[in-house]
Amino acid sequence: MARHIDRDELIRRFDLQPHPEGGFFRETYRSSDAIRRTHSADSRSASTAIYYLLCDGAHSAWHRIQSDEVWHFYAGDPLNVYVLEGDGALTVHRLGNALEHADCVFQAVVASGKWFAAQCDDTASVALVGCTVAPGFEFSEFEIADVDALLRDYPQHRDLIEKLGPAGA
Repeated sequence: MARHIDRDELIRRFDLQPHPEGGFFRETYRSSDAIRRTHSADSRSASTAIYYLLCDGAHSAWHRIQSDEVWHFYAGDPLNVYVLEGDGALTVHRLGNALEHADCVFQAVVASGKWFAAQCDDTASVALVGCTVAPGFEFSEFEIADVDALLRDYPQHRDLIEKLGPAGA
């Protein structure tokens, strides 16, 4: 049985700030090595990493980035990372303590350019995870989904798309 996780203690201890897609975060690493993408003249960090906390019923709203993102489980309750695939399928990565929950994994990868969102099972859940992005994350490539456009492309997932839309949508 996992011990109780205090969200306020985590926010204070790890100096987490509100994230625009929901939850709290802090960047913990930005590589000093720079790379250049083949489709752009801009250089960027080779890799970045954050702590990311979901609690209080918050969710990570549908979004996509132009890099692969690896999610790592650290503490708390399991959460689901939902990925909309190009063929219309939905992939669900259940991230959690794989030693305590047979249906969980410690790490999950979301490929670049895919729409994805995440949430805990219930509003009382707290999940502390990490996200590593390579090539490194840049807010200029962060895109929050237009829910109506997602519904046109993925009508079979209407309930989930509407549930995990941006706050205030």
